[in-house]
Amino acid sequence: MIIRLVSAALVAGFLAAVVATGLQLSLTSPLIIAAERYEMQASHAPALLSPASLIVQVHSGHDHGEKDPSVSGGETAPEWQPGPGLPRMAFTALATLVGGVGYALLLGAVLLACGREPTPETGLRFAIAGFLAVALAPAVGLPPELPGMDAAPLAERQFWWVMTAAATAMGLYLIAIRRVPIAIAGGLVLIVAPHLAGAPETSHSASALPPGYAAQFAARSLGIAFVFWTVLGLSYGWAWAMLGRKATGPAHA
Repeated sequence: MIIRLVSAALVAGFLAAVVATGLQLSLTSPLIIAAERYEMQASHAPALLSPASLIVQVHSGHDHGEKDPSVSGGETAPEWQPGPGLPRMAFTALATLVGGVGYALLLGAVLLACGREPTPETGLRFAIAGFLAVALAPAVGLPPELPGMDAAPLAERQFWWVMTAAATAMGLYLIAIRRVPIAIAGGLVLIVAPHLAGAPETSHSASALPPGYAAQFAARSLGIAFVFWTVLGLSYGWAWAMLGRKATGPAHA
């Protein structure tokens, strides 16, 4: 059972990572690079910059500086980070792959713990719940942010994200699995509670980035996350069934 769980997670995580990485490189990476260039150059020549010129510069392939998006205001660049081009693409793909396998393992464990046989249909349903808990619910209070955007301290954001994801997941479990009035009421309270408490607030200082950048990045990031979780759920159910047929085939032969 454990070998089958891990094997299905590796297959599902790989397939979901391939799809998500392709979407990231084509949809969100250009926005990140443009935002980093805009942040770096705006302080030197703000009157000469425009979103259109930045997109041209991003696709021209020139080197660019970067700041740490996890630090409020991006004051300090990390000591090491992958270079532009192929190294950055490789590390993006690697991070997505590691995350995909981890989420696939969690998805499979939750399916089995809830007594559900992993199939493409059940995998998709649970994967959509995962998207709601891990991506959409936290994004209501903390939308995906580009480098250079004003943000609350990292520790506070991480704590609120974990609290919101866990509360939303438990709430969805009570509503969708328990399905009794008291459980449904408790689930609704859990889902709403983190947002009533409120996400960590920023100083709301003016940002040099055009507002359209932030809106596009948040929308595209959530869209990619939805596709990622959809592929993860479908492929996990498919991989589980395929591995089961391979395991029982020799026994009947």
